[in-house]
Amino acid sequence: MPRPQKKQINLSKESMLALMQEIYNEIVEQRSTAIRIQNKMLTMMKEPEDMTLIGPVIEKQQKIVNDCVEKKLSLSKLQAQMWQKSQEKEEDFTLSDLDLDDEVMKSLIDKDASDNKYKFNK
Repeated sequence: MPRPQKKQINLSKESMLALMQEIYNEIVEQRSTAIRIQNKMLTMMKEPEDMTLIGPVIEKQQKIVNDCVEKKLSLSKLQAQMWQKSQEKEEDFTLSDLDLDDEVMKSLIDKDASDNKYKFNK
């Protein structure tokens, strides 16, 4: 199976919004899957001894749900900053115009860069 082609992202307002929408959609899908698995495991639990087998799976799914909440908060913080900057300026803005928390930006870029799907243009 051939490797998927890398996508190019121009750092414009529209491309940032599209990227954030894609990230949000993936977060929602990941959260839904984790909750579905967690609920399925809970229905499989018949006796107290089952908790020793199912417990770690439920714990892992709960961690995924919690991580999704953290990602959504980071994404909303980024969107709020973009919104504020877009209200101040009529034309496109650059990433340096956004007073981003370095950790938030680094985590978003590292997550997406680790997937090797994207190629950032300078």
